[in-house]
Amino acid sequence: MALRTRNNGSRLQNQLGLLMRTYVNARLLVLGIVLLVAVGASPAVAQLAVPRTLAELKAEVQLRADRKAYPVATLDASEVREALAQLTSLDRDEWAAVWSGIGDRHRTAAQAAEASDRTQAIEQYRAAVEYYMFARFPLENSPGKQRAYEKALAAFAAYARLPDPPIEIVRIPFEGKEIVGYLRVPKGIGPAPVLVTIGGLDGRKEDAAARNDAYLAHGVAYFAFDMPGTGQSPFRVVVPEAVREFSRILDYVATRAELDPKRVVVYGGSWGGHWSARLAYIERARLKGAVVQGGPVHEYFTPEWQRKALGTREYLFELFEARATIYGTSTLNDFLAYGPRMSMVTSGLINQPSAPMLLINGLKDTQVPADDLFLLMRSGSPKEVWFNPEGGHMGRTTEMSDQKIFETVTLPWVVRMLNAQASDSAMATMQR
Repeated sequence: MALRTRNNGSRLQNQLGLLMRTYVNARLLVLGIVLLVAVGASPAVAQLAVPRTLAELKAEVQLRADRKAYPVATLDASEVREALAQLTSLDRDEWAAVWSGIGDRHRTAAQAAEASDRTQAIEQYRAAVEYYMFARFPLENSPGKQRAYEKALAAFAAYARLPDPPIEIVRIPFEGKEIVGYLRVPKGIGPAPVLVTIGGLDGRKEDAAARNDAYLAHGVAYFAFDMPGTGQSPFRVVVPEAVREFSRILDYVATRAELDPKRVVVYGGSWGGHWSARLAYIERARLKGAVVQGGPVHEYFTPEWQRKALGTREYLFELFEARATIYGTSTLNDFLAYGPRMSMVTSGLINQPSAPMLLINGLKDTQVPADDLFLLMRSGSPKEVWFNPEGGHMGRTTEMSDQKIFETVTLPWVVRMLNAQASDSAMATMQR
């Protein structure tokens, strides 16, 4: 419900002032408060998502764990139940401590197994990473969540040494900073085609690495990175020009003898899809294709969409904070004003030729408008589309899970594009 104020509505303004002071001082996990947006002398008021109570949050997390749904698809349902039983408040640091406790147990088991059971150590380290990552979800906005993220990075580094072939932690110099990525190259393939994956708003490159292992069986290397404004990206906020981070990654791929710089596909899911789409235009000559799964393009960035989307229950919690943080903003009016600069229409890209694209999403997405997929589809070069009329964000439903979409749609398309010969790819020729 939206509230309205008049200049003489002192009682309501006092109540709103109390709400704002509560917001500033509280260290709550879930935000659902009323924010003031100053417009001249009369404050306009917007209502964010109604917060889940502790009981509601526990029920929703367990429901998603039981049906292997994002963002807890990789967690063990019984361990999720164990962690939720320990959770007594919505305090961010308590949240981080509870989930980190499960992660600590897996990390200890991994360390004990390293000397005698490599397979068990790999499984336990991977589980530790997954729990630490949920402990910091959806962003590192408290001391406890930051510690959880640091534990995730350390556990992943320990895990990365053990698989065969191992995962290389790559540090690419970039404008006085560095780009950190995870590279895994299949054995006996050289030079190997490459899938570059870009993390989303709340996902990190550590999340992507486990799923991407499936590409190795197809002779494809993968290179996983965080999107700008998140994780270890050198960009702390998103700006259109941050796409040059990924151009630098393509430069680096060309320096590695075991990688084929002429066979590169980029994948981005959710906010990461914005960057894969942008890269498909800017680096079309160096890409065999780009997967854009639920990526923001234009309407997403409008105040009209955001006022509606910030109320979605599809997102688990702290949607506004996660979205505002990557803009470097903290108030609703600043957040709404920032978004339009990221539009690919504003950037003049949308009608330009691009690398081949696979567009994926669902009609019932309440986080990123389906119209953004339609805009890409009817603009510029021809595209391929997988669209789920019953799907929510990323095209997912209870029956059509993220994993099933990956296995049946994304992976086959990526492999096909990387293995396609120039003479066999009429679509690619049309798009160039």
